[in-house]
Amino acid sequence: MLNQIVLMGRLTKDPEVRKVGEKQVSKGRFTLAVDRRFARRDGDQQTADFIGCVAFGRNAEFIEKYFRQGMRVTIC
Repeated sequence: MLNQIVLMGRLTKDPEVRKVGEKQVSKGRFTLAVDRRFARRDGDQQTADFIGCVAFGRNAEFIEKYFRQGMRVTIC
């Protein structure tokens, strides 16, 4: 069995893509702000978790081309 996680949130800034290694593979880094809601007696409070993400190869190049700060994205 394989573990899988699905996150939906907004990008905190534009993704950073660099070429790494001998083969110059694209490596993209970005941070996703995922909302977390919890109930309190005085009403709903909202906070966010900031998840660091990394993509490689063609996925990194796609992210660099089409994703921008503030965009809502879902990743698996």
